[in-house]
Amino acid sequence: MMKILQIIQLVIAVSLMAVILLQNRGSGLAGIFGGSGGVFRTKRGIEKTLFTATIILSILFLAVSLFIFIY
Repeated sequence: MMKILQIIQLVIAVSLMAVILLQNRGSGLAGIFGGSGGVFRTKRGIEKTLFTATIILSILFLAVSLFIFIY
């Protein structure tokens, strides 16, 4: 059981890194340091999908990590 959870955590971690790297530069906190000089806009299309996937994968990573820690 522990081995399966570790493999799941590894897959989630790699997926989370990939999704973060695919996002636009200058969005989020990176924009504070001069990444974006544009106007505020809403997320649409693939940008919104990547943003949502980042949140979901982060929550899953946290949940699996806590479960491994407690178990």
